[in-house]
Amino acid sequence: MVQIMAELATPYDALLLCSVGGPNTHDDVLPFLQNVTRGKNIPAERLREVGEHYYGFGGKSPINEQNLELLDALKTELSRRGVDLPVIWGNRNWHPYTVDTLRDAAAFGATRVLTIVTSAYASYSGSRQYREHLAEARTTLGETAPTIDILRPFFNDSGFVAANAQAIAEALEALDGGHAGAHIVYVTHSIPDTMQEASAVTGPGYREQHEDVQRTIDQILTERFGETFASSLSYCSRSGDPRTPWLEPDVNDHIEALAAAGVKKIVIAPIGFISDHMEVAFDLDIEAMQTATEHGLVAQRAATVGVRQQFVTGLVDMVLERAARERGEAATANVVGEFEAFPDVAPPGSCRMRHGEVTGVPVLAGDED
Repeated sequence: MVQIMAELATPYDALLLCSVGGPNTHDDVLPFLQNVTRGKNIPAERLREVGEHYYGFGGKSPINEQNLELLDALKTELSRRGVDLPVIWGNRNWHPYTVDTLRDAAAFGATRVLTIVTSAYASYSGSRQYREHLAEARTTLGETAPTIDILRPFFNDSGFVAANAQAIAEALEALDGGHAGAHIVYVTHSIPDTMQEASAVTGPGYREQHEDVQRTIDQILTERFGETFASSLSYCSRSGDPRTPWLEPDVNDHIEALAAAGVKKIVIAPIGFISDHMEVAFDLDIEAMQTATEHGLVAQRAATVGVRQQFVTGLVDMVLERAARERGEAATANVVGEFEAFPDVAPPGSCRMRHGEVTGVPVLAGDED
């Protein structure tokens, strides 16, 4: 039986958790930001501005410890199921770099690696950029490089959605004075309009993916509480040339508008992020909560999915589902909402960064994922 369970991971030799990374010390901040923006012509003053976000936290991003927690949770869940699959970690822009992690994996005999990227939604910055990054790592390693497969975007995986819904329910229950009349402000990372358009070429776009999650969670909350909560989608962490259109409304502008419309209570729900890294810790916990306070709103920020069991279980289900299909076996995707599961292999042309339209406008506000 142990051998049968271990074979559930076949044909993969390792599971790679791939993230953007983040600085660990004050001295790491500027080099990290330079890595993120290399070739993008971002002004030095913008890097200094973003650097201040990190310096306010001692120069250390929360993202690395959070990735380690997820790494351990994945190992624990795989072990619980008797699946013998090493879990490794690599970053695009800081230590441990993906290319070094893959080099070590290859040295220990890994020839085929399945990758989870720490972004639930499909867009250039959330999916295609990771594909380009992994392809570059394989090119660097040459003949020793393992084959790399990538787990599909998991925004509509039932575990991810259930974990978000549970976190929002807890925030509603924690609101001062009760949850009656509360408005749920769903939040994700903004992207340029052109990146949104490109994300919708071969399937539901970045905005539509979030709207699907919003509708699904709204229904879950209605069933749980026996009442309907008003909700809306907003964005944070835009950057780049202010003349370039990005998805709106900004969460701070939106909170102000809600207050002007008579809303008294809000839950800020960061469904666009899987952990409490810099965008959440600064843009939401500091800026958005301050905006709510300034406009007299009672506000509670919902937790991200982090290492909630529903989320981790869902990821491992997806890993074993993908492995089964690679072995030629039938495997059903456990998705919720209006959209089908994204394909295992991204269609040609999906989530491109259109030439000349968003060049020089990287996602730059913190840890990104």
